Amino acid sequence: MRLFASGKVRELYEMDDQRLLMVASDRISAYDVVLPTRIPDKGAVLTALSAWWFQQLVSARPHHLISAGDGVPAEIRGRGLLVRRLSMLPVECVARGYLAGSAVTEYAETGAVCGVRLPAGLRDGDRLPEPIFTPATKAAVGEHDENVSFDQVVAAVGGEPAERVRERTLAIYVEAAALAERSGILLADTKFEFGLLDEEVCLGDEVLTPDSSRLWPADEWRPGAAQPSYDKQFVRDWLTHESGWNRIAPGPELPAAIVAATRERYVQAYEKLTGLSFGAWPPPP
Repeated sequence: MRLFASGKVRELYEMDDQRLLMVASDRISAYDVVLPTRIPDKGAVLTALSAWWFQQLVSARPHHLISAGDGVPAEIRGRGLLVRRLSMLPVECVARGYLAGSAVTEYAETGAVCGVRLPAGLRDGDRLPEPIFTPATKAAVGEHDENVSFDQVVAAVGGEPAERVRERTLAIYVEAAALAERSGILLADTKFEFGLLDEEVCLGDEVLTPDSSRLWPADEWRPGAAQPSYDKQFVRDWLTHESGWNRIAPGPELPAAIVAATRERYVQAYEKLTGLSFGAWPPPP
């Protein structure tokens, strides 16, 4: 198959003019740099969890997933999804239900995040009064995403598509956050990507994985500091506080202990959210 596109973690292959094969690797990126060390089984976790969420969420429809089994070549089953070909919109659609990550710094400086004014006195890890839409630019590999205002999204994609992706981003977040909390996980924030199919806005890419979301154990939630997590924040923390890395490519190799602990967190996220054993993936042909 012809390679259609290559990203930080995934490759897209052209099946025909309507379908693509999306293949997840074990690569991991941080601060928009692909690190030289791979995380075993990471691609399989991202694929399995995305497929599960696509099936669970009413608000995720319409979406691009056709199949996680039928039509996926046997040699990459478990890390490949057969998907509809979309005309992707150039925006990262971020929903936040808690104050975390880059939003903490922006809030401390301006009292707002992406132009959304927030109440005074919020701490790192606090739950927001209601979920907010905080979009970002979709940067190329090696470049940095930047938070933007809703007006900038309108300028980039048009008024009606901008309204639609904001509406769908928040609806998917609310439904997913409620489902995750029943599993003992707080969905602090997450990123979606959308594209157009016959002028209809469709959810694409991955969905609600440890790569695209902050997933916190609910019983350990303590606002006022960074939270323990089941996502790649664990890797970011090592890079920030222990590696001495200046966030300029190339990134450093990850120690074996960090690799093993990261894999464990990704698998835990899958098993806690789905109630399934990771060993039961991939699905039968």
